[in-house]
Amino acid sequence: MILKALYDYYHRCGDLPAYGLEEKEIGFLLVLSRDGKFLRFEDCRTGKNHAHTYLVKKHVGRTSSAVANYLYDSGDYVFGYSMKDNGNDEAHFNIFKEKIFDIQKQFQNNEDMRALSLFYSNDRDTILSALQQDALWEDISKNLTKKYSIFSFRIDGDTKIVAEKRELLNVSEGDGQTNDSGCVCLVTGQPSTPVEITTNTMIPGSQAVAKLVSFQVNSGYDSYGKQKCFNAPISQEAEFAYTTALKTLLQHDSHNKFTLGTRTFLFWASSNSEAAQEAEESIFDMLGRSNEEQDDDPNVKVEQVKKVFTAIYGGALHTTLDDRFYILGLAPNSARIAVVHWAEMSLKDFAGMILRHFDDMEIIDTRKEKKPYKGVYNILSAVTLGGKSSDATPNLPEALVKSVFQGLPYPFTLFSACIRRIRAEQTISTGRSAIIKAYLNRLNDNNKKIDIMLDKENTNQGYLCGRLFAVLVKIQEDANGNDKINSTIAERYMNAASATPAAVFSTILNLSLHHAEKLNEGRKVFYEKIKQEIIDKLSSNGFPAYLDLQDQGRFFVGYYHQRQDFFTPKDDSKQE
Repeated sequence: MILKALYDYYHRCGDLPAYGLEEKEIGFLLVLSRDGKFLRFEDCRTGKNHAHTYLVKKHVGRTSSAVANYLYDSGDYVFGYSMKDNGNDEAHFNIFKEKIFDIQKQFQNNEDMRALSLFYSNDRDTILSALQQDALWEDISKNLTKKYSIFSFRIDGDTKIVAEKRELLNVSEGDGQTNDSGCVCLVTGQPSTPVEITTNTMIPGSQAVAKLVSFQVNSGYDSYGKQKCFNAPISQEAEFAYTTALKTLLQHDSHNKFTLGTRTFLFWASSNSEAAQEAEESIFDMLGRSNEEQDDDPNVKVEQVKKVFTAIYGGALHTTLDDRFYILGLAPNSARIAVVHWAEMSLKDFAGMILRHFDDMEIIDTRKEKKPYKGVYNILSAVTLGGKSSDATPNLPEALVKSVFQGLPYPFTLFSACIRRIRAEQTISTGRSAIIKAYLNRLNDNNKKIDIMLDKENTNQGYLCGRLFAVLVKIQEDANGNDKINSTIAERYMNAASATPAAVFSTILNLSLHHAEKLNEGRKVFYEKIKQEIIDKLSSNGFPAYLDLQDQGRFFVGYYHQRQDFFTPKDDSKQE
């Protein structure tokens, strides 16, 4: 199912590399003269960890045997030098050199191949000696293990590198089409020649040889005398299509991915419709990391995302039942890639899930400069020490993504982490309050739900205790004004009040009487009315002896709601 969706995405795009080709990051070029002399290195890096991409022959699969790529490769092949010479550098150099001569035989009249053949008529030491004189050599030699440290050639005066020239790319090495081999491709259902091993498709954190599909020899997966990928045949054309699609989605500048800790999530739609493209871009705006400058209002993108999915769900952006949306979560795992999340649904249903997430996370926010709190990064940052989403517990990101994209209850680990951070920092932020509200409302879908703003009809004992505690804190703040005090009620009693209200509320109610004496008569009456309105709804047995974890969450939301209500303008209320 995953491979078929990726295969269809390759054909949906239409502008991805043709069979046998790939977009390859090449960090450095060896610029040669027409008579094969080395002139200089050319730096093709575009950033700290990336380089310019070129359309070249698809890289070869390497297992235990050394094989050279087509007119490009790493330093140990191109000039016989690596940071850790394990005795293979010269052998790899000779293999690449032989590859150049073989290509030159096929294109005897090609001037570029003639120049490369003249260059490789020299021995390894002579070539290395010339390269080491270049000003870039020191930088190159220090970064040979980088992903971008791939080398190719450009003839001086040309604008294209040798490896991407069309006349040299037309060498036929199989087209992957169907034949009468007797094998049926599991992706296309057509008779075909299956691949023996699949292409490497590394993700962040994985090994360079990581694959989405692979079989281990002599490990229990061999059957009927079949080995490697012949156990589950995939045609050459289908394997090329799905791996090319996967690598395209994984590109560093892709707008079809986002990362959470060690997890990489890919998302795409099945069609090229306006609704599908808007959905893809909106998910990136909501979850992706963009290098573009942020808008003056940081919530602009979040609001735009909501508008797009409202339009899709409401029918303003047309969709059909055949329009699908896919989410694929990947994680590094030894030599393979582990699939940690997979979801497929109609585009309209997916829009409904996103809108439900927005509704569940909606909460009153009276801050003058509002900050986004509904995106996955913002949610994870709210429950981690120092606000680093990358420090979230290992399984939390995919559990959270599953909740957002499939409408499932939010993970308990998210809720408990949020409670822990509140207790540790004694800070009830907008984001943390929204998380608690969303978690409790989804978990108790058929019961009384927590509102977006202050709900005076909510009689939950935890919620009421939170409201009352917020009133007592506000009385102390107003009583002391700008005067500094050693410790506040919030700092000393919040954790105890949220867990064992009966043990502390009598104390802090007495303290509030002393604080209220510093207020003018109007404020005294104002706060006394609110206190009585809350206390009247409490149980006749008094304050609860203890609150369970869910009611502790309601305590913090009640506290937040009441605090926000104090800062909400009211035309008809007089507090003086």
